Amino acid sequence: MINYISKKIDALPPLPKTVIDLQNFKRKDVQDINELLTILEKDPLIMATLLKVANSAMFGFRHKVETTKKAVELIGVNFTLSIAFGSAVKSTLNTNLDAYGMTSDQFMDLANMSSNILNKWVGAWDYKLKEELLLAVFLQETGQFVLSDLAKEYKVTTSFFEAIKKDCTKISDIEKQFFTMTSAEVTASIFEQWKLNEDLIEVIRAVNDISKCNPKYLKQAQILSVIKVLCNPVEPLSSKAVEQSIEMAKNFKLDVKSLEKAIEIIEDRLLDA
Repeated sequence: MINYISKKIDALPPLPKTVIDLQNFKRKDVQDINELLTILEKDPLIMATLLKVANSAMFGFRHKVETTKKAVELIGVNFTLSIAFGSAVKSTLNTNLDAYGMTSDQFMDLANMSSNILNKWVGAWDYKLKEELLLAVFLQETGQFVLSDLAKEYKVTTSFFEAIKKDCTKISDIEKQFFTMTSAEVTASIFEQWKLNEDLIEVIRAVNDISKCNPKYLKQAQILSVIKVLCNPVEPLSSKAVEQSIEMAKNFKLDVKSLEKAIEIIEDRLLDA
């Protein structure tokens, strides 16, 4: 199965030029918003996604965001880059997510939710760490596209979905049972294929096996694993997911009060919507 997954990853198309340009932009010490806007404007799909996300309930802006420039100014460069990468990845992989019971648009909604939880939670006590993790938290479930496609080929879509519905906090274990790899491991392999940032790859790879994590990436992997459970595709922000994620945060000795506050803020915004 692992060899089969590797072949599927090897066969993936290269990233579009827009993403390569965004990678180069991200590496710059001095980032000019006008240069970023010039890159974004080459890809109408990314611009449409950016405006859709900026106007979602997650951000809770009082007025409609109507231009790409305004969106970038309001949500910040790193948030913009995360959304742009996510949009490009979704369109590049271009497959179903039936095994997880969602559409590609819902995948983006969950990625947006995850990023906003990170923003409100980690941003409350470590702004630099929050900025560092925005791209990772937005993209960490990319491997679901490959595993869902695999489930379809092996005719286990329904049985896999029924299994994850029974316990939304054990999805990684169930992925391992069905496919011998978790979505995080597949994501890391995809990003290796695309030659993305090494730190991004290593943090995502460590998410499902914290015990073997390089100490350099430990806190980052712990944060991603908490958000992974909280914003799972079956029951995001359900009482079970919230309870489990808070327990994980306690065990990792992360800031629990700010996590609870972040969850409360996002839940209120969803109710208001």
